[in-house]
Amino acid sequence: MRSDQRGFSLIELLIVVAIILIIAAIAIPNFLRSRVAANQASAMQSMRIISTAEVTYSTTYGSGFTTTMAVLGPPPAGQGTSSTAAGLLDEVLATGYKSGYSFFYTPAQFDPGTNQWTGYTLLGNPSNFPSSGGVYYYTDQSFVIRANYTNAATSTDTTVGD
Repeated sequence: MRSDQRGFSLIELLIVVAIILIIAAIAIPNFLRSRVAANQASAMQSMRIISTAEVTYSTTYGSGFTTTMAVLGPPPAGQGTSSTAAGLLDEVLATGYKSGYSFFYTPAQFDPGTNQWTGYTLLGNPSNFPSSGGVYYYTDQSFVIRANYTNAATSTDTTVGD
């Protein structure tokens, strides 16, 4: 009597599971590192976009830099752009959070003669260090982006690319 065997043996299934686990152990850390690198690149680009939007706002409205980053966001539906809703940032970035980073904007250097802010500081901090990003960023009206790998970046930190 011969029994008809179908399917896989337990050993074959265990070998397949072991191979899948080995591949996952190699692939998952690489995926996480690439996600962090992408978040950091996105944060630097967001810093550039916000800085460019600030200069555009200052030039367009002749009123210096904004008091909040939300002013650079899109206007309400059906309304045109204005000095309170300039439409220079998308709705996601205008909230101050994008791709695992939080952005903190602070106006600086108030000129009472012109009643305008002539400077600003912008921080880009990982929302969940180090899993969402491993670098803190800083920029101001000079457009120089600075980085710090342990604490919130300041104007004295190393410039990006150095």
